[in-house]
Amino acid sequence: MNLHLKEILIATAATATLAGGVAPALAQTGDNEKCYGVSMAGANDCAAGPGTTCAGTSSVDYQGNAWKHVPAGTCTKMKLPAMANGEKRNGSLSALDRDLPSS
Repeated sequence: MNLHLKEILIATAATATLAGGVAPALAQTGDNEKCYGVSMAGANDCAAGPGTTCAGTSSVDYQGNAWKHVPAGTCTKMKLPAMANGEKRNGSLSALDRDLPSS
């Protein structure tokens, strides 16, 4: 195997290992918490309620049943845009019934 190709393969394997281990490591340290209703469409960290499977599967901005890891203690204090009807939108430590995709 030529040296350049070997270096690329090693770098790719290292990147994949790091990318796969970052979110679980953060979740286990207690430095982060699951925050529902704060991710943009396709940017959630995992399960986003019925009809979705895992990371990146939310289909609505600020989807209430989709969560994202955020620094502990910041979830409910995040500044989010108001909903279309003017109602205030906040992050939550549990799933919300707002901003859900239409069936």
